[in-house]
Amino acid sequence: MTRAVRIAPSILSADFAHLGDQVRTAEAAGADVIHVDVMDGRFVPPITIGPLVVESIRKVTSLPLDVHLMIVEPERQIDAFAAAGADTITVHVETCPHLHRTVQQIKKVGARAGVTLNPGTSIEALRGVLPEVDQVLVMSVNPGWGGQQFIPASLERLKTVRGILDALGSEAALEVDGGIHEKTAPAAVAAGADLLVAGSAIFNDRESVGEAVARLRASVQA
Repeated sequence: MTRAVRIAPSILSADFAHLGDQVRTAEAAGADVIHVDVMDGRFVPPITIGPLVVESIRKVTSLPLDVHLMIVEPERQIDAFAAAGADTITVHVETCPHLHRTVQQIKKVGARAGVTLNPGTSIEALRGVLPEVDQVLVMSVNPGWGGQQFIPASLERLKTVRGILDALGSEAALEVDGGIHEKTAPAAVAAGADLLVAGSAIFNDRESVGEAVARLRASVQA
C-alpha cells in the first residue's frame, strides 16, 4: 500500500521568541503536522515546554499537533496535554511500566495514541500494544537534543516495525525522528516511514522555512 509522506516540523529548533510566527510560517510552507517535543529534565536532560505552550500553539494553527512526551510518569500529564489541544500524544515505552493502560488513557481523552522507543530498546517491547496504537515513532537519534546525526541502524528498525504493522493490517502512522533531512529522508521513507519529523533541517538560518520544507518534500517524492 502506498502511503502519503507527511512532514512534521519540530518546534524544538524554532525561534521561541517568535514561536507563533514560526508555526504559522511552517503551516503556510505546506507542513502537514507540527511536532512538539516535551522534555522534563529527568527522562532526558533538557527541559522544554508544557501544556501552556501547546495551548498557545493550538490558537495559531489548524494543523494537527503531535506531542511527543519525553517525560517520566507521562500518565500524570496526558489529560493536561489533551485539554491543551494535542491531537496525538506519544509516550516512550521506557517510561511506561503499564504501556497498554497508558495507551488506553490517551485514547480515552480523545487523542490519537502514539508509542515510541529509544534506539537501544528492543522493538519487542512494543509488539503487545501495536494493534491498539495510531502511531509508532522510531527514534533515529537518542532523544534530548536537536541537530544530532541519524543513526543508520534505524533503517532496519523502521523496516521491522513496518513489517509488523502491515502484517496486522494496521493503519498506524510510522514516524521517524532524529537527523532527518533531504539526504536521510529518502532512505527512511524507503524503509517504511510515512511521517518525517525534522527540526534543524527546517528551522535554521541557512534558508527560509518554505525553502526547507520544499527541499525535504522534493527529496522523498518519486
